[in-house]
Amino acid sequence: MCMSSLSLFNLLKWLREERQSRKLILFIVFVALLLDNMLLTVVVPIIPSYLYNLDETADAVLANSTASQQDPPGAFHSIVSLYDNTVRLSGANATAGPAGLAPTTTAASALPKNSSSSSDCPQANSRLLNENVKVGMLFASKATVQLITNPFIGPLTNRWVIGYQLPIFVGFCIMFLSTIMFAFSSSYALLFLARSLQGVGSSCSSVAGMGMLASVYTNDEERGHAIGIALGGLALGVLVGPPFGSVMYEFVGKTAPFLILAFLAVFDGALQLFVLQPAKVEPESQKGTPLLTLMKDPYILIAAGSICFGNMAIAMMEPTLPIWMMETMCARKWQLGVAFLPASISYLIGTNIFGTLAHKMGRWLCALIGMVVVGISVICVPFAKDIYGLIIPNFGVGFAIGMVDSSMMPIMGYLVDLRHVSVYGSVYAIADVAFCMGFALGPSIGGSVAESIGFPWLMTIIGVVDIFFAPLCLFLRNPPGQEEKIAILSDTNCSMKTMSYSTQGTHYQGENMEPEYDDYD
Repeated sequence: MCMSSLSLFNLLKWLREERQSRKLILFIVFVALLLDNMLLTVVVPIIPSYLYNLDETADAVLANSTASQQDPPGAFHSIVSLYDNTVRLSGANATAGPAGLAPTTTAASALPKNSSSSSDCPQANSRLLNENVKVGMLFASKATVQLITNPFIGPLTNRWVIGYQLPIFVGFCIMFLSTIMFAFSSSYALLFLARSLQGVGSSCSSVAGMGMLASVYTNDEERGHAIGIALGGLALGVLVGPPFGSVMYEFVGKTAPFLILAFLAVFDGALQLFVLQPAKVEPESQKGTPLLTLMKDPYILIAAGSICFGNMAIAMMEPTLPIWMMETMCARKWQLGVAFLPASISYLIGTNIFGTLAHKMGRWLCALIGMVVVGISVICVPFAKDIYGLIIPNFGVGFAIGMVDSSMMPIMGYLVDLRHVSVYGSVYAIADVAFCMGFALGPSIGGSVAESIGFPWLMTIIGVVDIFFAPLCLFLRNPPGQEEKIAILSDTNCSMKTMSYSTQGTHYQGENMEPEYDDYD
């Protein structure tokens, strides 16, 4: 008891001493992105199968009700269980047939021909095709709401409003509520609401988190490395989410994975509350460039377009690949999530490798190669005949998207330093808008296209789009900037006015100011 109390005291003491550490702030952003993207992807293997079973059960109940109205008195009646979707017989005349055979009855006709109780491989009927649209719209709702929210969150972090601490904590609270709703929702409408609510929380966390990192890591190379680590949290969430969700759904149930995520979210919220102290509002030191001005910058638009179209490829696969696997591979529930495992692992590898390497080889070149590899990989996905055939193309998709994200996220901050005022909330709102456009348009358009012309053509179209967009990254090779800023950024010995993040106060360094330094690890 004494040892545990001493350990807790030492932990609190360490947190209090390290409160101003950049590493601890990086860890908080890492965990926030991890939880956000675990919740984003844990539903990928669960929702298609869950909604299919809901529709199948509803059809069976309707068919049973119709048959019961048409049957004469004393006929057999079917009872449909909402838990295992099997049909049992009841009635006064329910007796065994001759030689122990089952009684002759028409009740079995109340069960749909493609019932999941008879096969793990649903037939390619209109109901299964309609699932593409329903699942796509549900998945796209989060990104759509986040797309709408981002332009408001970015400017809120300017000097005249609230800074970064409060938005990231509000984001945690909203995502916790969304997770609880996912756990206990049993209808399409409630699941849609939970997914949409997650978009608001994700907007707060991602925009404020990236802006906070850019403001603490003012050196371009260090910033790239830090953002690469933070994107590792995103990658880890994408990595763990689908297999975690599919295995838990198969063997425990729908509620369990979301309750575990809710518990982890409480830990992250407590850490934010103690370290960031969101009640203390600390605005930025200077007013940033207006959002509309940044959106007119062609170089920022090219970087944002790379993020959008690169991630749109995997976003189109999320709702359509599981349904295509159910139709062509007779895939089991756990396989629907495990199929995304190679992409998740390779994304984690890519973001960690190119977070540092992209600065040396040129971020424009890294993004260009990544876009081409994404296009080639998604075109190869429909050629898979079983789950093992998906390993190589999915690995290529994840690795290439990791190259694009780890290159373009730091370059967004660099473009603001080079061409605008070094306040990062709005530019990372644009980056998040681009990310969300990919995940909003991807599932919604992808589901409809897959229903109309098929999954293989869908992958071909997005692959060709990525390949044709790639050459635009050449413009990011040497973007023009303000002359005085070019001199500052190119001269490492030149004193540049920066903002050092602190939960206790904001300190400034510059030519005409007395420098104050925080002790960072």
